[in-house]
Amino acid sequence: MDRTQGQLDPAEPSSGPARVVALTAGDFTLTVNPVDGSEIEPLRPGAEPARPRKRDAAGRAARDTAARPPVLPGAPASARLMAAREEERQRLVRLLSHGRSVRLTGPSGSGRSLLLDAVAADCAGVAPDGVVRLSGHGQQQPGELLHALYTAVYEAPDERPVRPDREELLARVREIGAVVLLDDLEMGGAALDELLRATPECAYLLAATPDTKAPSDDSHLEEVFLGGLGRAESVEFLEAGVGRALTEEEIAWAGDLRFASEGLPLRFVQAAALLRQRDELNGTPGGDDDEEPGVFEERPRDAAFVPLPTLAEGAAPAELLASRVSESGRAVLRIACALGGELPHHAHLPALVGDTHADAAVTELLGCGLLTPVGTRYRLAAGVARQLEEVGYGDPAAEEARTAARHYAWWTGHASVTPERVAAEADAVLAALAGADVVAAVLLARTAAPALAASLHWEAWERVLRSGAEAARKAGEVAEQAYFHHELGVLALCEGRLDRARAELEASIGLKGALADKRGTVAGRRALALVTDREAAGAAAVSPPLRLAPPVVAVAPVAPVAPVAPAPVAPAVPVAPRVSETVTAVVPVRRDAPANLAEVFAEPFPMSLKPSPAPALAPPVARPVAVSRKRTVLLAAAGALTVAALGTVVALAMGSGEEETPAGPGPKVSTNTPDVPAAGTDTAGEPGGNDSAGDPADAEAGAGAGADAGAVTEAGPGAATPGEGAVAPTPGVSRGPGAKPSGGTPSRKPPVVPPKTSPVASPPTTSTSPKPSSSVSPSPTTPVVSPTVSPPTGPVQPPTE
Repeated sequence: MDRTQGQLDPAEPSSGPARVVALTAGDFTLTVNPVDGSEIEPLRPGAEPARPRKRDAAGRAARDTAARPPVLPGAPASARLMAAREEERQRLVRLLSHGRSVRLTGPSGSGRSLLLDAVAADCAGVAPDGVVRLSGHGQQQPGELLHALYTAVYEAPDERPVRPDREELLARVREIGAVVLLDDLEMGGAALDELLRATPECAYLLAATPDTKAPSDDSHLEEVFLGGLGRAESVEFLEAGVGRALTEEEIAWAGDLRFASEGLPLRFVQAAALLRQRDELNGTPGGDDDEEPGVFEERPRDAAFVPLPTLAEGAAPAELLASRVSESGRAVLRIACALGGELPHHAHLPALVGDTHADAAVTELLGCGLLTPVGTRYRLAAGVARQLEEVGYGDPAAEEARTAARHYAWWTGHASVTPERVAAEADAVLAALAGADVVAAVLLARTAAPALAASLHWEAWERVLRSGAEAARKAGEVAEQAYFHHELGVLALCEGRLDRARAELEASIGLKGALADKRGTVAGRRALALVTDREAAGAAAVSPPLRLAPPVVAVAPVAPVAPVAPAPVAPAVPVAPRVSETVTAVVPVRRDAPANLAEVFAEPFPMSLKPSPAPALAPPVARPVAVSRKRTVLLAAAGALTVAALGTVVALAMGSGEEETPAGPGPKVSTNTPDVPAAGTDTAGEPGGNDSAGDPADAEAGAGAGADAGAVTEAGPGAATPGEGAVAPTPGVSRGPGAKPSGGTPSRKPPVVPPKTSPVASPPTTSTSPKPSSSVSPSPTTPVVSPTVSPPTGPVQPPTE
């Protein structure tokens, strides 16, 4: 890219050669080249930087003066506020003098920054390394804060900038003994603990808002909370700001304002500005006709009386205050709204506003309470940006951000601007980069990135590179996109993030290859080779030599063969080997090993086929072998007893010498209960030649039973099947006086009633016939023992009349 693109006038020649800065970053030598990109190589032997030395008192004073914001004309507000914060001031100084770290918590506008200025003056000679002022605005991790602390205390013996690696940084900051005043803290929890552990010899005064993440319980921080001003304190503070005594009406208005704002000091600074403006508008022009009424232009003076502001105007006074300031002051407010509340250094305001006296507007806005100091610069006070955007100050934000981006692109690329000055404007540069269009954003990122890299402010460098890469992608600038990816890869390599470095460098090499940029491709491949070497060195250092230990054999307990399952015995737990000696066994050890040889062969050759088990949701519990063998033996014994009982019953039936005719082709089954027969059974009277004519009632019952038997015979064996809802007739029950048999031969044999309490399987005997009257229907699965068994034997004989 041509360097003249970063200037306001493209025809103006470059003011000097490109700034090429060589610095030491850990074990690397980094050469920042704004034209072709940064080059990185390993640190050569003998080129190691000398041990850094601490700054003396004079060096610290000179650095503090350079880091302090410019002194503005007028009485500072801290002199008026310190009378109300004297108690908190003495307590903070006492805690820091004893080496205790304090977290000062207060809402925005409570005067935390002014209180830190007063404490810094009181603690100047407490610590050996003096007082260090840091800003935590936008800092979420402790790494950049540790580098800022290192830079504030140490100085390089030569002119070459040095950014130590993490190990060197932690070793150096551990030796720092200073009072660190950290304003605008935005981190807490583990990140804050890491910062405190890295600097055990430092006493911290951390200024934070109530919504900041709280520290952990192990941080051991003292808590000091800044509350609001009291009624008397608020009146005194307001009178000091106005410069006169308040009237009764103004005192009552101040009391209402204190109740609405909870005594916030910022509201009383703004209220004092409202009263001063009211006095100026209500004053007569007779005494100052020859004086200039305004700094930039003549202010209108109304002869009408201006009343006191309302309570709503006092609680949100930004609109009313902005309407009464100069035009240059309102232009500065529009620029600040476009940059997200960030205000550029007052040296840039004449170029941004177009007025040679615009730098004096900072004093006017600061006296009105619309600005607040942040480090070495200023930004809009809490709530002011939102109030101004509601009344239209944020409408020209896009144009103002584009103007600021082009101005900073020219300024950061100028050879006369040092990297330290660019780092001081990093927040404003990032704000302009975020609000500008893609063309202006690419131009600004391209010129600001090398300066931020040379200033060792690498967190801002990374944010500029990422914003520039995104803007170049949207603008279609492939060459610029390749440059940003290359710089991101070099930055990640310097910080030890090898995965990120490889990804960024490979993306850059691919884009440069598409552009046929041979020189850029070679530089990218050199950096990628360093990533490969670091990965190989890291893998060799991390992986220890493999040492194998003999596997641990687990001895399974032998289950005793007993009728009762044995209690599970836990195996002995061996001593766990070291991590480097642990070996995973390939073949798992069986915990349910068989006890004898028969069990070994019973498993591979089962007697019967077993279906595949269904997959279980939970792992099955190992059952002892003795339990399964016991169940098999019991089932075999039950089968043997059943066969023996059936043989006995058949032998008794054949020895009786009687013949009977079956009622149907299948066997007949009866139950022990004659009143309620089992479903699917059939009981009928069987004719015999020796039957005698008995009672007529018995004969009629026998005839009914014969009719039922005949009906069953005609239906066939498949007519009534157990379990299919067939209803069997009740034996021995008459169908009524008018009922006639439906078929079959009537029998005069009385119904056989078996005994109900017969516990053994023996054929019951009756007074009329000794033959059994029931049969057995064997089950296909489990043998069932019937009370009596009568197989159908012998030929069928006709009944005897």
